[in-house]
Amino acid sequence: MSNQWIDPNACQSLAVLVESVTAPLLIQHTSPVCLEIDIDTELGVPADPAGTVLLIRTLVGQALSEMPEGGDLNIMACESVRGVELELADTGGDIENRATRLPLAAAAIGAQVEWHNCPQGGGAVTVTFRRHSGTQRKVA
Repeated sequence: MSNQWIDPNACQSLAVLVESVTAPLLIQHTSPVCLEIDIDTELGVPADPAGTVLLIRTLVGQALSEMPEGGDLNIMACESVRGVELELADTGGDIENRATRLPLAAAAIGAQVEWHNCPQGGGAVTVTFRRHSGTQRKVA
């Protein structure tokens, strides 16, 4: 049985992919978490779908581990001059007091990850999928 609701390789929309990966993790979480997704459904998946799924799953898992008694998780994305920016913000602890591991999945798909505190409390991570010009080289 798949651990997401849609085949990532068949998914064209980042919003649908994020919801498909996140929903099962929220269902399994022991406490209620309010999820808000603000991603234009026309925004495409910005990198290798399987790698993007792994990265989202890892970051959502880290956010949920910061909210054992529940809380809020906001996931938003937009296009910027830097590329596609995906941000996950939660009401867990500050980033100084949490594990802010750099997922290997980010490096594998060429994404940049930046952690920061939210002004209203909690922490956030911004993933930037950089624009690529010309051809890309894959490392085996």
